[in-house]
Amino acid sequence: MKTAFWRAMCALLLAAVVAAPARAGRTCEPWKPSAATLARAFGMAERTLRALDDEYAKNGTQVVVLARAGQDLTQYGLRYSHLGFAYRTADGRWRVLHKLNQCGTADASIYRQGLGDFFLDSLWRYEAAYEVPAPEVQARLLAVLQDERRATAMHWKPYSVVSYAWGQRYQQSNQWAIETLAAAMEPGIASRTQAQAWLQFKGYQPTTLHLGPMERLGGRLTSANVAFDDHPSEKRFSNRIETVTVDSVFDWLPRAGLASSAVTLRP
Repeated sequence: MKTAFWRAMCALLLAAVVAAPARAGRTCEPWKPSAATLARAFGMAERTLRALDDEYAKNGTQVVVLARAGQDLTQYGLRYSHLGFAYRTADGRWRVLHKLNQCGTADASIYRQGLGDFFLDSLWRYEAAYEVPAPEVQARLLAVLQDERRATAMHWKPYSVVSYAWGQRYQQSNQWAIETLAAAMEPGIASRTQAQAWLQFKGYQPTTLHLGPMERLGGRLTSANVAFDDHPSEKRFSNRIETVTVDSVFDWLPRAGLASSAVTLRP
């Protein structure tokens, strides 16, 4: 079984590398992963697949909130940078639905990928983590994740990696995920404003990044996917940038009774 997995992963990832030189979530510069990078991505994908299959076998788990450590955010006290929803399809495969920034531009889209491609990146640390939603939450999420219209209902294309958690001018990847969770839990939610109101009602608290004026200016001038003009002036000018992070979501989900505590995975 392990040999078959590796053969399948090699074929899929090789096709992805050859066919997509300008890849979502990365710069548009040509990127040729080394053999070591491919091996680590394979290992991380296999470890995650085994863990999720075990969850399904033991508990019937069909949806998890899955995170990766794509960037080094330790200076902000954060462990993970990006999350998506991994769900089990009717034929037993695991797919990941998540939002990705396009080549460092100010736009983003929703992608449906396999576990291999989720980890095929120049990751800072090959480590993953997941939380298992409560059964009712899983059922509601699964219905949304498999429905193209509902899965993208909360998506807003203009992107900033530090978008204001309670704003609507931009939307970053983790923000889309929890707003989609809100819409799944309350079918009457029809706007991002309503989704954010539900999140506040359920006690979600964003991460406050302490970024001085020079850090903000540097980020804004050098990256199209960084903007601060959606943050309230009184917070921005006191160096408080409130945004949605994986760590804050992982803290909140168990506290709100929506999911179990995080499980950490390494190759």
